[in-house]
Amino acid sequence: MDVPEHSDFINVGKDETAIGKHQSLDPNTYLSLDGNSLNTADLVRLGKGLFNIKLTCEAEGKVNEAREVIETIIKENRVVYGVNTGFGKFAHTLIPKDKLMELQANLIRSHSAGVGPPLSVERTRMLLALRINVLAKGYSGVSMETVQAMVKAFNDLSLYSPCLLRVPEKGTVGATGDLAPLAHLTLGLMGEGRMWSPQRGWDHAKTVGYWCHGVTPLVLKPKEGIGLINETQMRSSLEAEAVERAVGVARQADIIAALSLEALRGTTKAFHSDIYAVRPHLGQIEVVLRLRSLLHSDVFPSQISGKNHRTCDRVQDAYTLRCIPQVHGVANDTIAFVKIILSTELNSATDNPLVFAERGETISGGNFHGEYPAKALDYLAIGVHELASMSERRTERLVNPSLSELPAFLVQDGALNSGFMIAHCTAAALVSESKALCHQSSVDSLSTSAVTEDHVSMGGWAARKALRVVEHVEQGNSYSTSCSLLTACQALEFLRPLKSTTPLEKVHELVRSVVRPWDHDCQMSPDIETAHTLLREEKVWEAVRPYMDQY
Repeated sequence: MDVPEHSDFINVGKDETAIGKHQSLDPNTYLSLDGNSLNTADLVRLGKGLFNIKLTCEAEGKVNEAREVIETIIKENRVVYGVNTGFGKFAHTLIPKDKLMELQANLIRSHSAGVGPPLSVERTRMLLALRINVLAKGYSGVSMETVQAMVKAFNDLSLYSPCLLRVPEKGTVGATGDLAPLAHLTLGLMGEGRMWSPQRGWDHAKTVGYWCHGVTPLVLKPKEGIGLINETQMRSSLEAEAVERAVGVARQADIIAALSLEALRGTTKAFHSDIYAVRPHLGQIEVVLRLRSLLHSDVFPSQISGKNHRTCDRVQDAYTLRCIPQVHGVANDTIAFVKIILSTELNSATDNPLVFAERGETISGGNFHGEYPAKALDYLAIGVHELASMSERRTERLVNPSLSELPAFLVQDGALNSGFMIAHCTAAALVSESKALCHQSSVDSLSTSAVTEDHVSMGGWAARKALRVVEHVEQGNSYSTSCSLLTACQALEFLRPLKSTTPLEKVHELVRSVVRPWDHDCQMSPDIETAHTLLREEKVWEAVRPYMDQY
């Protein structure tokens, strides 16, 4: 990672630039969290270790004011849920004053019941950063001492020193917050549970934590255990990653769809501006403008399709070519909608009870319920999947000689060589798997906590499967599944010496800088992984963006 010559403080939320634009920032650069202005792009950057974090002075004041309310409640022996009562079904059981700290520690230990593989370093950092941001709003009653300890742990948990708090990814139903994952996160900060370091592997948190960065284990005060886990940050942090990756997937899907259309010598008649003026959905207008900037025009003429399109007698293409703006467009609108929901969720107080310092009281409610992020995640998975579904059909058209008028499976000496035959099978397999993952998890509910939590959102699974769908679409792009990147570039080889438009030739040039044309069979997996990397790093988008701006 390149390191610039300076560091500074950046107020979070000011920069909406897409992920990947700040990959060379010094990790000693800080984002100031205030609980009100965190966005998805910056949260993902925090996960990548590009920033440290710092609370604003205003946030510190709010945290202190809320803690004073809790201290007053304890001093006056007022009964408040989660402060001096049990939890869930035990809400009516009072806890003696000398047991209040033990109550909070026991809560974390008992709720550390997650299973499955742990979150990665990046996702653990996102979870911790988002947890700190919500505490910074000042409605949870957690002390400044505890929040600052979490800030120190985050700043020490860098990609340079990846000491990882072990947070299993499974075990949350989206009822009273993401209890199990957040309990594991807190357990590590308490010096219990397990952590991982490259030198020691998985070991006891107290040993590894001290050895890595000397973090002093947390000692939870009254209300702090429930204040650290009764939230929705697990699903929201994964949703932030999913939606930011979906942005990159969707706009590159448009580019590779144009490349496929060009290789198939499709007509651009369906992209006439008058068509979209009478059905002005924002997403499909955005897509059609991208297509028009990439395909044959007076600005960027194409030797392959220019003359053909002027004299074309083809009335219309198949849906997967003709209806790219309509289907890709609603994916864009879906992503935009989910970002609106998530932007609110990232900066919302979702604890229970909430502490209102200006009134000097706590109020129990239901902001912890995960229905908003769960429904948005299900919607995101469905919207993004359609990009893969459309593109797999375009791949079929490219490898099928009766549809493409190109050599079968885009290889010479067919039969001796199989070419892209099995790449398409892999594409179909990923699309089929994603279809199953698009079944809505948020329509399910299983009553828990002795019917106290009698309706749950299943938001944790919604988050994990939405991410898997996005990953499949990303892989699909490079597998020729989602938008046929390798397949379309291979098809262009059979149309030489004719050239496509300048921006599409730049995409072809980019791919050929890392993947050679196929003239005989060899192992395809390395090429697939290489192309996948191009898409994850948004190199395809970067290659054509200047030409789109010029158009």
